[in-house]
Amino acid sequence: MHSIQDANNPQALLSVEHLNIQQAEHVLVDDLNFQLHAGETVALVGESGSGKSISSLALLGLLPSTLKIQGQALLGQQDLLSLKTEQLKQIRGHKIAMIFQEPMTALNPLHRVEKIIGETLLLQGWSKQKTRERIIELLKDVGIPDPEDKLRRYPHELSGGQRQRVMIAMALALDPDILIADEPTTALDVTLQAQILKLLKSLQQSRKMAMILISHDLNLVRRYADQVIVMNKGIVEEQGSVMEIFQHPKQAYTRDLLNHDFGEALHIAEAENLLSLNHVAVKFPIKQGLLNRVKDYFVAVEPLDLQLMQGESIGIVGESGSGKSSLALAISRLIKSDGKIVLLGTDLNRCNEKQLRPLRAEFQIVFQDPFSSLNPRLNVEQTIGEGLGLKKLSVTEISQRIDEALEKVELPLSFRTRYPHELSGGQRQRVALARALVLRPKLLILDEPTSALDRTTQRAIVKLLRRLQQEHQISYLFISHDLQVVKALCQKVLVLRRAQVMEFQSTAQLFLNPQTEYTRQLIEASRYV
Repeated sequence: MHSIQDANNPQALLSVEHLNIQQAEHVLVDDLNFQLHAGETVALVGESGSGKSISSLALLGLLPSTLKIQGQALLGQQDLLSLKTEQLKQIRGHKIAMIFQEPMTALNPLHRVEKIIGETLLLQGWSKQKTRERIIELLKDVGIPDPEDKLRRYPHELSGGQRQRVMIAMALALDPDILIADEPTTALDVTLQAQILKLLKSLQQSRKMAMILISHDLNLVRRYADQVIVMNKGIVEEQGSVMEIFQHPKQAYTRDLLNHDFGEALHIAEAENLLSLNHVAVKFPIKQGLLNRVKDYFVAVEPLDLQLMQGESIGIVGESGSGKSSLALAISRLIKSDGKIVLLGTDLNRCNEKQLRPLRAEFQIVFQDPFSSLNPRLNVEQTIGEGLGLKKLSVTEISQRIDEALEKVELPLSFRTRYPHELSGGQRQRVALARALVLRPKLLILDEPTSALDRTTQRAIVKLLRRLQQEHQISYLFISHDLQVVKALCQKVLVLRRAQVMEFQSTAQLFLNPQTEYTRQLIEASRYV
């Protein structure tokens, strides 16, 4: 299956020469050149819009016909860029397979795991029995426990890490020579990121596979790539071996990508309490039987206490499934919880919807993925102004408040007429922030607001949040799996694991003297991811 090479002069599996991609007069990728050998990893690194993903999609013929593609991409004797769709179908999956950033959108939600992975094998004429055996073998390879039990599950019944592993198994089904991994760990927490990348590395070595790793995180690439190509707005800033790029970065842009310094959290004086949690716990009923009776409860958050001062920021960290988001949804009264949630002297858990409505302006929640939390049919002005509809304000006042919110998040006023699809990830997140800020809340609950963004954009958002905290005395509950971001924004950190509080102390103390082995692992993982 894999090409045999002369040890002295290894033949490149893939040779990309002078790849150019244009949209009308706009150059998206300008003169990309690289060679990929069996067992080697080439990393394409850069921020959103740098041309990383479209370069790899061009190799598989997955770009719209409106784009003009020039150059050569030789796979053996074939030039991928000049192949017809039928010929490319023989390449996709067989020779080159691809795994995507967001498994929830890449996996068909209507199909079970068995069908998702086995579909390509059945199309090759494999028997059902042989296909099932191969699927179980693949699931074992990607480190999924009890693979037989997972065959009947749908994507939504798997955790984020398991979905990512299923997608890797699907890509490996036909034993490709080259695997393209497009941001394979962005949506995962730090411990899972390290696991998935180690898994990809070991699969690559055992199968002598070549890999194109696409990432916006240079520090992550350092451990897993051989060659690095740094891209910026379609242009190759520099390329070379991992050692060359990391030890002697030539360009300011590369040095900026390597910079992990998000700045320091603000020092704040003692202030009044804004929010008190008293024995707050979240549990979900497990219903069974014909009558759908409650058989048991799944505990998402064990009872915990917390005090948040005005102008203070508390980071809530932990891996997937630790209860971070359940806690955020409980505090914002989007799911039920036990215990007391006292905001500005009122226990939110004792309020009905009518009593809660006037208080809702005081606390707002901003989600991880602005693309799914923004309505695609509303432009920026309508999105930000939506919440003001309930307040008795004149048209002029509403317009002024929208302008003020845009200025707060450092977006030009000309963006008022844009729609979400016309914005970058960072800009969408700023709009989601502006929508929350327009109501002038005292408390912002931020659920992973920077995890899907590249490092430079993350730094800009953290700087912005710090400035808003200082100028407007806003308090934050900041949920994240990235301890470097938490360190730059939060005065205290609460560490959750499997619904339980592991520790709660000041940020400085947590990094100096973590109380548990689990926190030490999280800090360690965040240093290189």
